[in-house]
Amino acid sequence: MIALTLLADPDQFKAPTPDELFQLPPIIAGVDWFTKPVLLAILSSIIVLGFLWAAFSNPKIVPRGVQNVAEFGYMFVRDQVARPFLGKDADRFMGLLLSMFFVIWVWNMMGVVPVAQFPVASHIAFPIVLAVSVYVLKLYLGFKTQGVGGYFKNMMFPPGLPKFIYVLLAPIEFLSNMIIAPFTHAVRLFANMFAGHMLIAFFSMVGFWFLFEQLSPLGAPIGVLGVLMTIIMTGFELFIMFLQAFLFAMLAAMYIGNSLHPEH
Repeated sequence: MIALTLLADPDQFKAPTPDELFQLPPIIAGVDWFTKPVLLAILSSIIVLGFLWAAFSNPKIVPRGVQNVAEFGYMFVRDQVARPFLGKDADRFMGLLLSMFFVIWVWNMMGVVPVAQFPVASHIAFPIVLAVSVYVLKLYLGFKTQGVGGYFKNMMFPPGLPKFIYVLLAPIEFLSNMIIAPFTHAVRLFANMFAGHMLIAFFSMVGFWFLFEQLSPLGAPIGVLGVLMTIIMTGFELFIMFLQAFLFAMLAAMYIGNSLHPEH
């Protein structure tokens, strides 16, 4: 940042700030809640619904085209997300996990789509809604399967340990499962998308400023470096976008599985 200010007029060159990137005005005047992230979230849901409808509304015995791609995604979520944590109950929750995986992935991909260029999950409200939904489902299934007392007993007092260990273990397990787990479930997705969007915006602004706004022999190499870093970070971010969708769905499956099949 110091080097950039030496090469540019400090009164003109400004790195993007979180307020500029994430505090977006309403699309329709007077409708404060209808902002760009909300529009992109709705559009993402329509894309996922359209994709899955096109793939499975009239399935063929030998899949082709969209159905072939969707089935590959289905098998990935089933084999890598659902079955390792849910076992025989995997098929019951495939609709939830598959939809969650694809919606989050498309949310994230909006960050590199021209014109859109905003990852929906970089607004904390969206990951929180999904994480709270999983949390409520986890509690419901745990209470239903194990009973309220049994759920907390299995969580806080796993068998086979010396009794004095429970003095420390019980409150740790309670905090971890009831507070920390749902919090980190949402924040992990949000923080990665927030940071990635900030980095790409910063490097792209560096490239634009030093190659177009203030082109000079001394600043041009910095501009080229900014463009190269934008390309590199975008490629890396594409991987992170997929990885975060996978991890969110995997953790959801793990939480549901722990409620259905408590460890003994």
